[in-house]
Amino acid sequence: MFPVARRRPLAGAWRALGGLLVPVPALAGPAGVALRGRGGAAVRRLPAARGGSAKGSGAPRPPRGSGIRRLYEQARRAWDRPLTAYYVILGSSLFITVLGLVMVYSASIIKALELSLPATYFFRKQFLAAVIGAVLLLLASRMPVKLHRALSYPLLVGAVFLMVLVQVPGIGHSVNGNQNWLYLGGPFQLQPSEFGKLALILWGADLLARKQDKRLLTQWKHLLVPLVPVTFLLLGLIMLGGDMGTAIILTAILFGLLWLAGAPTRLFAGVLAVAAFVGFVLIRTNENRMSRLFCVGAIDLGPKGECWQAVHGIYALASGGWFGSGLGASVEKWGQLPEPHTDFIFAIAGEELGLAGTLSVLALFAALGYAGIRVAGRTEDPFVRYAAGGVTTWITAQAVVNIGAVLGLLPIAGVPLPLFSYGGSALLPTMFAVGLLIAFAREDPAAKAALAMRRPGVRWKTMRRRVKQRPSGER
Repeated sequence: MFPVARRRPLAGAWRALGGLLVPVPALAGPAGVALRGRGGAAVRRLPAARGGSAKGSGAPRPPRGSGIRRLYEQARRAWDRPLTAYYVILGSSLFITVLGLVMVYSASIIKALELSLPATYFFRKQFLAAVIGAVLLLLASRMPVKLHRALSYPLLVGAVFLMVLVQVPGIGHSVNGNQNWLYLGGPFQLQPSEFGKLALILWGADLLARKQDKRLLTQWKHLLVPLVPVTFLLLGLIMLGGDMGTAIILTAILFGLLWLAGAPTRLFAGVLAVAAFVGFVLIRTNENRMSRLFCVGAIDLGPKGECWQAVHGIYALASGGWFGSGLGASVEKWGQLPEPHTDFIFAIAGEELGLAGTLSVLALFAALGYAGIRVAGRTEDPFVRYAAGGVTTWITAQAVVNIGAVLGLLPIAGVPLPLFSYGGSALLPTMFAVGLLIAFAREDPAAKAALAMRRPGVRWKTMRRRVKQRPSGER
């Protein structure tokens, strides 16, 4: 008997044969590596792919950043789908409205108790306005574009009439120094200037669309007249009541319409210069507006407490931290922060929901604005483009003015946060405007085809058609 060798060879493989270890030549592959398989047989190893690792199964390693690139491509394809804008507008607006209802209830409880009212007083009124607004949103989303254009002139005439009525002594009422309200009886009141924003958008879009069809927008006089004079009429009626904030939003809507109409830079700059000069005069001649301007970025209450609201808004945001103190746990709403459920509800949201909550609100408004821009940019109907752009300008500009004032970056203008703050007069026309965006998103040809394919009858007909087209021998 020969002794069995214990030493492992440096190369090749060995097989036991009659008590002897017989070397078996290694099967050299392209990589020059031999493996030992079952029963001691040498097994050839597959060469590793170029750029791969020598460890593991030898599968090719994906290039660096491919996961992020894949996610980006998936997000881009999802955004390019026909119904994306439709769902984004509907979902973001409903989320903002529902979250606004929650915050109105939380922020208004102490104010209602101070006025000897039920704790749910403001919430019930806001909830009723939201229900009516939801009906208006549904109607607006189902109305054809021709009917929207037909409503533009009656809506403008009605808004002007109500805004004139506000200035009649004994009929119009003043709230916080601004005379821009009409009482409808009981606890209900109406602010006609909010409906003036919607009227200007629909009327201006119809006017510019008709002039574009006649190729008249290349002339300055047709671009400005009668759009600018009618806007100045609305601004004059608003400023008679002292409502500077609504006038700013109306001016932003005018600039948005002129921008979409392709106004030359010189004309656009000229109108902007005139508006800035008029605004400066109006602010300079009013002590209250000047004090609001000086409170931008203030960290001190001021000698007479003129920056009280601005500073306590910053206190509310700063005390919220990352995730807030919890719903209902705000301290500033206990008489420290004026208007906690209207103009400064974003500060209460920051205190109770923290940075995460405020960023969520900003993301919802950003999504709504971006979807509105997409609807305006992809349509071939000039009326849809102007109306969608005007509504998007209105909502985003008002959100920027309100949030900028709460953050101390802009003067306090006294405008509510769209779909979020308390106020039925602001909520109703805004929800109707969101319904306009939804209707315009549905008017896209690709969106129409996608919605038609989702109807049960169309699916059944399509399936039957496919069954009939099968070969006769197929079961």
